[in-house]
Order: sequence, then C-alpha cells, then structure tokens
Amino acid sequence: VHLVEFGGGLVQAGDSLRLSCAASGRTISFSAMGWFRQAPGKEREFVAAINWDGATRHYADSVKGRFTISRDNANSTVFLQMNSLKPEDTASYYCAVHIGGSYLRTDSYNYWGQGTQVTVSS
Repeated sequence: VHLVEFGGGLVQAGDSLRLSCAASGRTISFSAMGWFRQAPGKEREFVAAINWDGATRHYADSVKGRFTISRDNANSTVFLQMNSLKPEDTASYYCAVHIGGSYLRTDSYNYWGQGTQVTVSS
C-alpha cells in the first residue's frame, strides 16, 4: 500500500489545518490507521489512531481536545483535523497502517507515507 499525506502548511498559532492521507495499491478499509509527527532533532511520536470503522479513536494527551482523526473508507483516506494549533505542533506529520500491537509505538505500524510539514508560528 502506498500512502501520501498532504494538507500541511505554514499557519499562525490558533489556526486550523486538515491533513489528509490517501492510500492506494491496497485497501485500508479493514486496517487501523495512525498519525505520527516528528520535529527536528526529536523522535517520531504518536498523535492519533483510529480503528477500521472509526468507532475507536486514540489521541496523545498533547493533542486531545484539539485534534480529531477520522476516515473515509470509500475513498481510502484518513484525515487529521487540527484546531487551535500551537508552535509546539510544528513537525512533519506521517500516516501509517497499523499492523498490530500498541497504537502508541512506531513499530506497530507499516507502510509510512513521506510526511507533510506543519509549521505553526507564534
């Protein structure tokens, strides 16, 4: 499966962005999906995850209440709505297919996209 993220950009603190992750090559309809982010000099960290039908969602404490993960299985796309953005949200954002294990761990995922950059100015 091939994943492509888009929707990043340069915004001001308090603004919103909606990231999209489009999948091709294989259906993701029955896979849980996750969003991670990585800032320069830091490890990749978990942001949000959603199970195959959208009934269960998990969020990092740092984004809870501000970010919302959703999915459109008919169009093989996963979204990350980011509201009330903060400068500390600045990072490259990646989506990936969950293959088993803890949603929080990067090694529980495969088929990473190339990432989309989000920069939040203060």
